[in-house]
Amino acid sequence: MDKNGKELNRTMGVATGVSIVIGTVIGSGIFFKQAEVLTKAGGTTQGLMAWIIGGLITLAAGLTIAEVGARIPETGGIYVYIGQLYGKFWGFLTGWTQVAIYAPGIVAALASYFALLFASFFGISTAYVPWIALVTIALIAGMNSLENRIPSAFQVATTSIKLIPIAGLIIFGIFFGKEHALNHAITVASSSNSGNLGMAILATLFAYDGWATLTNLGGELKNPRKTIPRSIIIGILVVMLAYVGVSYGVYRSLPANEIVRLGDNVPYKVAITAFGNLGGRLLSIGIMISMLGTLNGKMLAFPRMVFAMAEDGFLPRAFAKLNRYQEPFMALWITAGLGMGLVFTAAANWLSDMVVFIIWMFYLAVFVGIFKLRMQSKRAGLNDDPEIFQVPLYPIIPLIAIAGAIFIGVNTLLSEFTMVMTSFVFVIVGIPVYFYYAHKNKN
Repeated sequence: MDKNGKELNRTMGVATGVSIVIGTVIGSGIFFKQAEVLTKAGGTTQGLMAWIIGGLITLAAGLTIAEVGARIPETGGIYVYIGQLYGKFWGFLTGWTQVAIYAPGIVAALASYFALLFASFFGISTAYVPWIALVTIALIAGMNSLENRIPSAFQVATTSIKLIPIAGLIIFGIFFGKEHALNHAITVASSSNSGNLGMAILATLFAYDGWATLTNLGGELKNPRKTIPRSIIIGILVVMLAYVGVSYGVYRSLPANEIVRLGDNVPYKVAITAFGNLGGRLLSIGIMISMLGTLNGKMLAFPRMVFAMAEDGFLPRAFAKLNRYQEPFMALWITAGLGMGLVFTAAANWLSDMVVFIIWMFYLAVFVGIFKLRMQSKRAGLNDDPEIFQVPLYPIIPLIAIAGAIFIGVNTLLSEFTMVMTSFVFVIVGIPVYFYYAHKNKN
C-alpha cells in the first residue's frame, strides 16, 4: 500500500503464474547454451546429463522456495523472506543487491541479446545495438505501466509463441534427425574446461535462472499460498522438459563437433536443415518473441522489489508510489533506467553470469531458512496446516537445493574469481546505504 492507501491488485492466477515462470526462464539460454554445455561436458551423453541434473537442482530449489513463499506470501520475494528469517540488515542487502545490480543486469543483458538478434535479422549495424536495447526496455516498461492485465496477457501470449520453435526443434530432431544423440565425444579443440561435467551443469543453471521471479509478485497473486508453489512446480517441470528435449533434438540433428563449431548458430542451423532458409528466419522471429516475453516477465516482477523496499523505508518513499492503474510505476522506471544505463557499460554474457552467481548466494540463505521456518511452525503447532504447501521428501529436497547453491558458488569462485569479487563489491556498497536509512527511520 502506498501513502495514498492504494494497494496492488490481486488479479493473477495460476495460469499467469506458470506463464511468468516459463516466460522468465526460457529466453536465450535454451537456444544459445547448447554449444557451451556440450563443450564443457565433453560429449553428448554427459551434455544431456548436465541438462537433467541442472533441472533437478532447479526443481529442488523451486520446491524449497515454494514452501517459503507459501509461508511468507508477501510482495518482495527473497528480500522479504531473508528479512523475516535473518533480520532487516540481511534483508536489506538482499534487496539492495537485486535492485542495484541483479535486476538491471538481467534486464540489460536480455535487451542486448534481443537487440543483437534484431540487428542481425534486419541487417542493421551492430553499432546501434545499445540503442535498440534502450528502446526495447523503454517500450516494455511503458507497457508494464498500464494495468497488470495487459503485461500479464502479453506474458501468456509470448510464452505460448515461444514454445513453437522449441517444439519444432524437438520434433524434427527426434523424428527426422540422422545422428545418434548419445555417446558422441568432442574431438575438436576446445577450452580447458572441456570434459568437466561440473562446469557443464553450472552453465545449465545459468540457463535455468529466473524461476524465483514469481515470488516478487506475492501481493498480486490470487491465493498466493497455493498459486506460488503450483506455478513454480509446473513452470520448472515444463522448462526442464523443454531444455532436455531441445538438447536431445539438437544432438540428433547435428554431429557433436559441428555443434561446438557452430556455437550460437546451432538453432539456426537446425532450423535451416529442417525447413530451409524460411525456417531459419521464422525461428529467429520465434526467438526474438521469446526474449521479449522473458524481458516482460522480468519487468513485471523486478520493480516489486523496489516497491517493497520503499514501503519499508529503505529506499525513497516516492519509489512506492502507484499510478492510477495501481502499478508501481516509479519502481518500474527506476529498474528500467538502471538497465538502460548498464546496456552501455558491460557485455551481456559477463553481466548475466555475474548477477546469476550473486543471486544464488542469496537463494542459499533462503534454502537454509526453510529449516528455521519449520521449527517455528512446529512450536506454533502449524506444521500440518493444509493451507501451507510443504516441500515433499523433506529434508532431502532442501538439502539438494543447498548443495546446488554451494556447487554454483565454489565453481564460479574457482573459474571466475574477478567476477565474483566484483559482485561482492556491489553488495558491500549497500552496507552504508542501510545504516543511512536505518538512522533516518529512527528520527
